Amino acid sequence: MNEKQLSIPEIQTKLEYYCSYQERCHLDILAKLKQLNVKKPDTDIVIVHLIENDFLNEERFARAFARGKHRIKSWGKNRIINELKQRQIAPPNIKLALTEIAEEEYWETFEKLAQRFWESLLEKNQLKKRKKFCDYLLRKGWESELVYEKVKELENAI
Repeated sequence: MNEKQLSIPEIQTKLEYYCSYQERCHLDILAKLKQLNVKKPDTDIVIVHLIENDFLNEERFARAFARGKHRIKSWGKNRIINELKQRQIAPPNIKLALTEIAEEEYWETFEKLAQRFWESLLEKNQLKKRKKFCDYLLRKGWESELVYEKVKELENAI
């Protein structure tokens, strides 16, 4: 297995393309570099190059991530925060990322998601239905106070 070792400019070009296709975090880049069998000193050179040329920007990644996950997957703030922490995004950038979600949009998404899921549950047993509803929304990262308040509201509407 004699794989040709890529030069630093070749690696940089590959990763510039990788970053321009979609926002990436530092961990994504490190994983890609590992996949390309790049050695540690070269890794640092490539990452510095990507940051200097604005292909890699943690704040921009965090903002895009929060916006996308909320709008597309209907994630709540807790899930977004945890996922960003898992990707080792700095706390100030996580805070900035959450500003991408307008308060009104956040509530609207929660209301729609909760209503749609409640109506889709066919469970006859009220306790099981409540548990499934709460588990689903908590897994999506919505705040527990919101979820429990909403479940009471929906149960009383029956």
